[in-house]
Amino acid sequence: MPDPTSKSPIQHSIDILIIGAGLAGLSAASDLQQAGHNVMLVDKGRGLGGRLAGRRIGEASFDHGAQFMTARGPRFQKTVAEWIEAGIAEEWYSSYPGHQNSHPRYRGVPTMTAIAKYLATDLNILRSVRVLEIAQDNNQWLATLDNGESISAKSMIITSPIPQTLDLLASGNIQIPADKLARLQRIEYEACIAVMAVLDSPSSILAPGAMVIEDSPIAWISDNQQKGVSKIPAVTIHGSGAFSAKYFDSDRMASGQQLIDAALPLLGAKVTDYQVHGWLYSKPTVVDPESCMLLTDGTELPPLVLAGDAFDGPKVEGAVSSGWAAAAVLASLV
Repeated sequence: MPDPTSKSPIQHSIDILIIGAGLAGLSAASDLQQAGHNVMLVDKGRGLGGRLAGRRIGEASFDHGAQFMTARGPRFQKTVAEWIEAGIAEEWYSSYPGHQNSHPRYRGVPTMTAIAKYLATDLNILRSVRVLEIAQDNNQWLATLDNGESISAKSMIITSPIPQTLDLLASGNIQIPADKLARLQRIEYEACIAVMAVLDSPSSILAPGAMVIEDSPIAWISDNQQKGVSKIPAVTIHGSGAFSAKYFDSDRMASGQQLIDAALPLLGAKVTDYQVHGWLYSKPTVVDPESCMLLTDGTELPPLVLAGDAFDGPKVEGAVSSGWAAAAVLASLV
């Protein structure tokens, strides 16, 4: 067991630490705080929402991560209805050319990041801070941060992608039960190269401005102007899993140009400027069957739950419901 005197002074002492302020972390924090727990979230990014990501290039605005959400379960349907009532979500479409109507697709207003910002209201969040190490300190967790501070917590939820989570657990030599480690090692992710391109005129993409493409280096194109995200013509292009895996470590702008070249016949407009972002853990392709994982079940470690879309499916609803499940597990233990 680490000697707590060797750690940096404890700056924060809380009930529950949540690592990651994506949808799973924010949803778990909201439930736990409403139940009266003292909760703190830590996220390495400046923004909130994880793959609910937006960006601007001049006057153009983009959703360049998750593009929409569907609502299948009753609680999430009710939640989306509340978001619509609050003005931070609306229905985008339920079909596009050549496809039958299906579950409605909802978008964030003005962008997908609005949902994360709404969920973060009144939550205690440390941004642009990385957790360097977690370790057991008697009957609590001690997290050391890269800003020199540390956090002592009675319980913890980790929502980062599983490879990052395993690295973090290894930093404090946290022993994972063999059966749970085997489940975690089965989880796999797909990378995605995302291009945000400004156009010189409106695209020729048919309403509602969404295209799923098969047998192509491109998996998805969305027209951010038609979607209501951008004031001027701008598209988001997502590379396919195969293309993204092949070129993820190549020159990013060159890879983006390849996707633009492939998209030009579909756009009917010229690209005047573009940026490229790489999502290494874009979405899980192999997920755990459970909604979350109580990693410390049957051990003498303080409570630690893993959550995220790797547990309840690679969708917005999956991440949110996994966060809810993690909150319920911790609430049952205190």
